[in-house]
Amino acid sequence: MSHQSDLIATDIEAYLAQHERKDLLRFLTCGSVDDGKSTLIGRLLYDSKLIYEDQLDAIKKDSQRYGTTDSEFDPALLTDGLKAEREQGITIDVAYRYFSTARRKFIIADTPGHEQYTRNMATGASTCDLAIILIDARHGVLTQTRRHSFIAALLGIKHIIVAVNKMDLVGYSQEVFDAIVADYAAFAARLELGDIRFLPLSALRGDNVVTKSEAMPWYQGATLMYLLEHVHIASDLNLIDFRLPVQYVNRPDANFRGYCGTIAAGIVRPGDEVMVLPSHQTSRVKSILTFDGELDEASSPLAVTLTLEDEIDISRGDLLVHPNNRPLEAHSFEAMVVWMAEEPLRPGKHYLIKHATLQTPGMIREIRYRMDINTLHREAAEQLGLNEIGRCVFELEKRVAFDPYRKNRATGAFIIIDRLTNNTVGAGMIIDRLQTGLSGSPEKGDRDNKREQKGHHDHLLSAIRPETSLISSAERETALAQTALTVWLTGLSGSGKSSIAHALEKRLHEVGFHVFCLDGDTLRSGLNSDLGFSADDRTENIRRIGEVAGLFNRAGLIVLVPVISPFRDDRRRAQETIGPERFFEVYVDTPIEVCEQRDVKGLYRKARAGEIGEFTGISSPYEPPDKPALHMRTVDRSVEECADEVFAAIADRIRPRH
Repeated sequence: MSHQSDLIATDIEAYLAQHERKDLLRFLTCGSVDDGKSTLIGRLLYDSKLIYEDQLDAIKKDSQRYGTTDSEFDPALLTDGLKAEREQGITIDVAYRYFSTARRKFIIADTPGHEQYTRNMATGASTCDLAIILIDARHGVLTQTRRHSFIAALLGIKHIIVAVNKMDLVGYSQEVFDAIVADYAAFAARLELGDIRFLPLSALRGDNVVTKSEAMPWYQGATLMYLLEHVHIASDLNLIDFRLPVQYVNRPDANFRGYCGTIAAGIVRPGDEVMVLPSHQTSRVKSILTFDGELDEASSPLAVTLTLEDEIDISRGDLLVHPNNRPLEAHSFEAMVVWMAEEPLRPGKHYLIKHATLQTPGMIREIRYRMDINTLHREAAEQLGLNEIGRCVFELEKRVAFDPYRKNRATGAFIIIDRLTNNTVGAGMIIDRLQTGLSGSPEKGDRDNKREQKGHHDHLLSAIRPETSLISSAERETALAQTALTVWLTGLSGSGKSSIAHALEKRLHEVGFHVFCLDGDTLRSGLNSDLGFSADDRTENIRRIGEVAGLFNRAGLIVLVPVISPFRDDRRRAQETIGPERFFEVYVDTPIEVCEQRDVKGLYRKARAGEIGEFTGISSPYEPPDKPALHMRTVDRSVEECADEVFAAIADRIRPRH
């Protein structure tokens, strides 16, 4: 398993060339305190024979003094490098370790488990491709497990290995493992986590770390090392949207001008047309230069120097892109923020914002909400404290070009710097939907014009008054001989919502009720065709549907709404819009594996392959109703049987009032 090979003895240059061609996997270990993160890394390196003999001897000596395992070798001491860490038996700072095997090179970030060091965990996770989330088999899913999982999802880590550690302390029980898997899976369904693998192991004893465990014959999956060596990360790179933040303008003499930087995304070739942001000047790439010579093409994450055919003004902080594939540009945006300072974040205070290679003064104008990591609920907040996470509105002095963080980490992330101390106090991930109002359209950069436009809009809005009909809703219901109701069917894609709704619509019509089905796909092809599938666009989609359903109810009609509507808060707001007395929520509960079997469009397959982003149940969470009016399980039931159940449940509600 070691990186050693016969080429070292026979052809060192061939070996080095082979080593250079290996791809690199960055991963971190995280989880609650004492779940065994450092021990796991030590065992991984020890069993793979990737520890030098003098290093091993030193660790064995320290094991006698600081070890917590009552053995001559404590693997955790390999990464717990600080004296305070060894004395306390905990991880405080992020420890990085580098190693390689015959297949791949690795950088490990061993992150702390204590809540007070959450900011260190976020720092370690920011560049990782994969996260190993450890869970102590004796304790199961804890608060810090949820916190680290949420941060991993927030930072866009696409691959998760949930390692249930210390299986030796629970007798290698399959029942314990299965219970933890079910508990974590239920929580993870509400997060935007994609590729999740579950693995039982004992880091201290080496079970399923590098070699298969004989103590757990019931586990037929791969070992941790196998998963690390074979996880597919090549498709994680964004090779479509070319982005090159200019870091340095290289001008060694009057005859050469090169623009240096690391390609953040996409591919560039000589002859490509490029645009400079924010100036919007264009030119063509003349050459691509590196330390090893000139290239015919370059892609992320290569560091390059570009020369252009024209002499145009470019400086550090500018962004080179393809003209027909440009990022958003604005003075304002909304972002999720991880606060890392003792002094709280307060709206109105000015900071320095470092985005890619650009640094500009700016301020946090508003905190939209703070996340409760344990419940994933949103809370109103006037400030963010140390290690808290919230959604904030930023306003910057300079116009910046950016992508949503989900689309591109490098151009979607930024750090917040205190102007007096120059300390980094926060990290932000830009959300893919710009704030309306002062932020305006990304194509309109002048803030004074935006304020003037907003003033005009405010005058127009102040003149708007909802008109009251001369016919009341009760009179309309009497004329139709029914009571208006919205039947809101929520569930995963493929759960059967639309089929049930249309069958119910036909039955209600046949017995004389006036009913209409507002199907989600139909609305997305017309009224909501301008919306995507981000969290904000899903919220707006449900808001509009709720408004339309409410209008139908006021006209006296029965409305059926089969929509995924994955977020509880969105459904709650729809209920408030329609009115609690007219809102009947049906949870169409179908296991995701059954939904995938029914998936005639192949959407789940494409989502698992990474071809579709933000897909509910795979890469975007679904929050099931807490107390639906009807909880309907569809497995082994026909559409007609399900429609009959809903009909029976609403029959008394839709009969005419007396």
